[in-house]
Amino acid sequence: MIPVLKEARWLAVLVAATLTVGGCGGSSGGGGGGSGGGSIAKNYHLSGAHFNVGAKEFTEQQVLGYITTNALKAAGASVNYQSLTGSNTVRAALTSGRIDMYWEYDGTAWLSYLNNTMPIKDPKEQFQSVSRTDLSQNHIKWLSPANFSDTYAVAVRQNAPGAMGQVKNLSQLASFVKAHPADSTFCGASEFLNRSDGLPGLEKTYGFTFPAGNIKTVDLAIDYISVAKGNPCNFAEVFTTDGRIQTLHLKVLDDDKATFASYVPALNVREQAYTPSSKQLNGISADLANKLTTDTMQQLNKQVDVDGMTAEDVAKSWLSKNGFV
Repeated sequence: MIPVLKEARWLAVLVAATLTVGGCGGSSGGGGGGSGGGSIAKNYHLSGAHFNVGAKEFTEQQVLGYITTNALKAAGASVNYQSLTGSNTVRAALTSGRIDMYWEYDGTAWLSYLNNTMPIKDPKEQFQSVSRTDLSQNHIKWLSPANFSDTYAVAVRQNAPGAMGQVKNLSQLASFVKAHPADSTFCGASEFLNRSDGLPGLEKTYGFTFPAGNIKTVDLAIDYISVAKGNPCNFAEVFTTDGRIQTLHLKVLDDDKATFASYVPALNVREQAYTPSSKQLNGISADLANKLTTDTMQQLNKQVDVDGMTAEDVAKSWLSKNGFV
């Protein structure tokens, strides 16, 4: 199922790389005070407010959770931070009132919580439909969407030779496979190779098929290394915000026919917690979301998963560098 995509992918990466998220497991309480000269302290005033911020267990969610926690503290709020395991767990924590907010992906909500069977092809329409439906049915507010979607993608190494190096989107990949079948080798995890929204859907949308003997099933955690080396594959499954895309000098091919579902994150706030400080939360969320691009998220994830920094330190550094705190 698409809704467990994020947890399955990141757990595989963490186990294989023997990485942890350090001090992300407990709470991070205390008052903010709004000290410092950052834009959040100057523009927003949440003194006296208290929020419980949640996050799922994988790197990207931990970074987003700590960004939110420290931004709210900078505005003067008292914040308790909780790391939870799995989409269903953190969603239940939100709807039950155990937490007040966390970042969720619209694709996960549309397919899992709102029980739809197929994603909406137009990303803007999907986000709007999720926002509207979740508020009316579950009293969950979706604030400003980030400027990235963490979803399936296909990558090739940046220094790939000849015609392979000229491939920039999936339509061009389809043409390349037809013209150069011997060089059209592909690595992917078993789930991606067999899911209707993975490789089968990709091939159907773009009208081509990788030669059967050229498809290699590899563990997702080593997928990136395989395509970076060009051995045993020249093309591979990746996720758009994975930090190893930058580290290993990979080029993500544009999904020009939108075969892969959109997974745009936004801060989800239960309506009861949202109402008293709506303008403040809207403003803070919009400021943060506007800066969270694909390149930015790749870099932040890399700092944790590759460079060994803690998610909390990465979040604090990013907020400071961007003048928020």
